[in-house]
Amino acid sequence: MAMNLTRRNFLKAASIAAASVPLSKVAAKAESGVVKAPLVAQGSFKDTQTAVGGVCEMCFWRCQLVGKIRDGRLIKLEGNPKSIDNGESICARGNAGVKLLYDPDRLKYPLKNVGKRGAPKWQRISWEEALDTCASKLKAVQEKYGSKGIAMFPHGSTASYPMNFFEHTVGTPNVSEASFFQCRGIRDTAYLATIGMPPGENVDMPNTKVMLLIGDHFGENIHVSHMKRYLKGLENGAKLIVVDPRYSASAAKSDIWIQIKPGTDTAFLLAIMNYLIQNEKYNADFVDEYGEGFDEMAEGIQEWTLEKAAKVCDIQASQIKEVAELLAANMPNVAIHPGRHVSWYGNDFQRQRALACLTGILGAFGVKGGFVPPKGPKGLAKVKWPSGDEEAEAIHHEEDIYPFSPPGTPTDLIRNAAIEGEPYPIKGCVVWGQNPIQTIPNQPMTIKMLEQMDFVMCVDVMPTDITMYADILLPDTSYLERYDYIKTGTQWNFADEQQQYIAPRMPLVAPGFERKESIYITNEIAKRMGYGDKIPVQTQEEMINKRLAPLNLSIESIRAEDGIHLQPGQDPYGDLELDIVFSSEDLEDYDFPAIPTYIPVEEPPAGFMRLLYGRSPVHTFNRTMNNAWLLAECDSNPVWVNDKLAAKLGLKEGDTVSFVNQDGVKSRTNTTVKVTPGIRQDCVYMYHGFGTMNKEMTLGHDKGVDDTSLITKLAVDPETGAHGMRNNFVKLIKVS
Repeated sequence: MAMNLTRRNFLKAASIAAASVPLSKVAAKAESGVVKAPLVAQGSFKDTQTAVGGVCEMCFWRCQLVGKIRDGRLIKLEGNPKSIDNGESICARGNAGVKLLYDPDRLKYPLKNVGKRGAPKWQRISWEEALDTCASKLKAVQEKYGSKGIAMFPHGSTASYPMNFFEHTVGTPNVSEASFFQCRGIRDTAYLATIGMPPGENVDMPNTKVMLLIGDHFGENIHVSHMKRYLKGLENGAKLIVVDPRYSASAAKSDIWIQIKPGTDTAFLLAIMNYLIQNEKYNADFVDEYGEGFDEMAEGIQEWTLEKAAKVCDIQASQIKEVAELLAANMPNVAIHPGRHVSWYGNDFQRQRALACLTGILGAFGVKGGFVPPKGPKGLAKVKWPSGDEEAEAIHHEEDIYPFSPPGTPTDLIRNAAIEGEPYPIKGCVVWGQNPIQTIPNQPMTIKMLEQMDFVMCVDVMPTDITMYADILLPDTSYLERYDYIKTGTQWNFADEQQQYIAPRMPLVAPGFERKESIYITNEIAKRMGYGDKIPVQTQEEMINKRLAPLNLSIESIRAEDGIHLQPGQDPYGDLELDIVFSSEDLEDYDFPAIPTYIPVEEPPAGFMRLLYGRSPVHTFNRTMNNAWLLAECDSNPVWVNDKLAAKLGLKEGDTVSFVNQDGVKSRTNTTVKVTPGIRQDCVYMYHGFGTMNKEMTLGHDKGVDDTSLITKLAVDPETGAHGMRNNFVKLIKVS
């Protein structure tokens, strides 16, 4: 039986007339003094106050913060000294939250597009007009096409409350989060199908003996407490194995670097498992107690000899054996990391299944240094919108495809339905905190989807690329100006005495201009659409206090504890309640491979290289592309080119190049060449998130190359419907 996951089980002023002008001109520059942070703080240190309760959202890791306030203005961010997660440490992005808060390009007022989608002309309007328009337009779509005529693309904590409203009360199934369908959804569902739970990043790296990373770029994704765990493990003597076509920051610290051919990771993992099984170097007692279908898997992977995998992966058989022997010698205290952004090649569900199964045959669940789900605080209440009168089946459920899909609807199905009108038309679009232009491959299709909509509403902090296609654009508060999230967790170093923490996000400063937070916006739209009687909470504070109430906590009680409530934790080891499904009847029932299976991917055409991408250490993809401090550190995304390939192509370090992909699509902008032996000749690599097309992002506009614009050929994971994002190929064109 497939999972068919949903979020339920998975997790009046008159209009202000204004001329049609560019967005950057809507607010007079003289007004920007309200939001400018001084380069040199005025006044004495004794005038500075500390505001507690900050929870960062410059990335999804959400470190706990304190803010230094002077004259009502935030002048500095620091890690909360009370934090048992990130402590006093925050990364470059966390520090640069000040520049997001006071970015003069930030959205300030509700805006109406009186031009064309994609080439907007913005007119400032009142909140009353903006909310009336959004509600009436969405209601009109709902009345004409039903609730499934609306699609939503949410992202981040600000979108949680409105997403719940549109999905459960309005009743649209067309909800697609990039964090699931272009990032970690495949990982979560593959582990659910194998061990019955999503993995998170639950590996005990501080206490492990060996870490195995498949394409994980630690040191470049800078998630502070996770990095602390990783570095503590290395400090404690753990051996590090990195499998990556590129010499990443992690590879630079590795004991063994496997420069694998892209797309062949599953073959590598199958060969390791087969070698361990054939040589009786696996944890037989653990497998006997917790395993299901082990004999079937063992028989099914016998073909994967070291030699066969070496040929497929374009590596040495001796390297695969070396890795297998190292894991066997240190089991069960080994950390097989599940990764996070795993949507790569369209065969990714099988790779993630193989990672979970390898962890199982090593017995590395629930033991020191292995896969150890932390035992965090329990008892927080849930605040949900009630179900409405209509709740349609998602497209993939109706058509019985992608049965192991993450929660929501696969992005491609929404986009295709909107463009083709089948199996039903989708004519209303709500985008909340996501930038589908940069997150979803094949930008022309996304634009075509938006152009055929009757109405497009965007809510965001910054004028990202997607906001160019809005009819109504609403200014959200930043994470530094609102309540909306409660971070919980445990002591990150499991060797220490265990504690648990509860840290609700609290605003460090008041919102500027006319920015509003998501509960206000959602409730006002709900009232106008006829759902006023279903509103679960009236304010941000009410929501947080309702969630905390079962624990006899409140915003004020935690504020008095310096923004973080600590309580005794639990021993995280042992007490396993899982079965390791090595061979799955559920998968077999849907004609998918019952055991982890290598599925080859398309090879680069002659003269082309596979386009790989990843995260810059100082940016969170496109979200930070207008941040002055971070751009000062990294304002472009040079393309990594193998030194031998560069010589063949006549390229030198620093040369300027443009790109053309296998479909003839050319990059709008250029970047420079980074020549290195640290990448294979069959691929190139660049940072994701650059090349912003919206001119209202005055600092980030056209900086570097937009890699997503070159991802036009689609690859979809057959079990989940999630995109493979590394199946496009490019040529480099030297710019004279």
